Amino acid sequence: MTETPIDRREFLGRCTRAGFSVAAAGALGFGFYDSSGPDGLSGAGASVKIPDFSIPDMKGKLCIARGTVQGMDRAATVRAAFEALGGMKAFVKPGERVLLKVNAAFASPPTLGATSHPDLVAAVVRLCLDAGASRVTITDNPINDPASCFALTGIDTAARRVGAEVVVPREALFERFTVAGGRLIRDWPVLYAPLARSDRIIGLAPVKDHHRSGASMTLKNWYGLLGGRRNIFHQDIHTIIQELAMMIRPTVVVLDGTQSMLTNGPTGGSLSDLKPTGTLIVSTDPVAADAVGAELLGRTAADLPYIAKAERVGAGTADYRSLNPKEIQVS
Repeated sequence: MTETPIDRREFLGRCTRAGFSVAAAGALGFGFYDSSGPDGLSGAGASVKIPDFSIPDMKGKLCIARGTVQGMDRAATVRAAFEALGGMKAFVKPGERVLLKVNAAFASPPTLGATSHPDLVAAVVRLCLDAGASRVTITDNPINDPASCFALTGIDTAARRVGAEVVVPREALFERFTVAGGRLIRDWPVLYAPLARSDRIIGLAPVKDHHRSGASMTLKNWYGLLGGRRNIFHQDIHTIIQELAMMIRPTVVVLDGTQSMLTNGPTGGSLSDLKPTGTLIVSTDPVAADAVGAELLGRTAADLPYIAKAERVGAGTADYRSLNPKEIQVS
């Protein structure tokens, strides 16, 4: 694969930014990080069950909200998108426990677009609590040090400020899981405890380029529930995303294309990797959501093989227009 070259100044700039981020996060994250990881779990061979979190009456719902390309208000836009689909009360009932699976994979600030934006996270938490949720939990199993990632992305502060609980992964929270009919996720450690304690799950992901899968959006976002030496799955990236779609049937997903990472994904590292695209997608169909997101990246669903693979196992439809999406404009 041919890499896109960067000049020396840009390279040094990225290294410097990364160095400052790691240094700033070190003291904050060290006390919370469990370096043992999820390998060596007790009870190997036993496979837990992951419930279907979807709502039968809400299948095939899709809203595409567009705002001003420059300066779109994520909180106002996601609120309007949910209202177009009946409000958060159509997805979350009083007393239910909600899990938000965010993308907190990297220890980078929200301005770089590699992770879920804290403003959007806070807005969705508020919507859930206003709908009567008894508890909202936020989690992810980041690639970098988890506590540092939650801190530097702004997700930890934003979530706690509005009353959500942040669960940083540790060994005791993982259990072995096997995807029925799968060949990769078999007896594999999964961040199970937050799933078992929830009635609904909402995925929040940014629109990003990805150097292996072509894109990282709502379906790839479930990768953050895997533990172990999951990097081996990148050898068959489209199949692992297909199996993630089999593993998690979400209540609803939110795909943030306020700005999209067009190049150097999934980490980015420069504002030049981003393009304002002024779009936010809310859907009960993650395949359809990713098909819309593909267009924000200047691609089509057919350009991303994992979309067709997820469609084949019944995770949704790539023909998002067939869902008669509600398309709204948010000022």
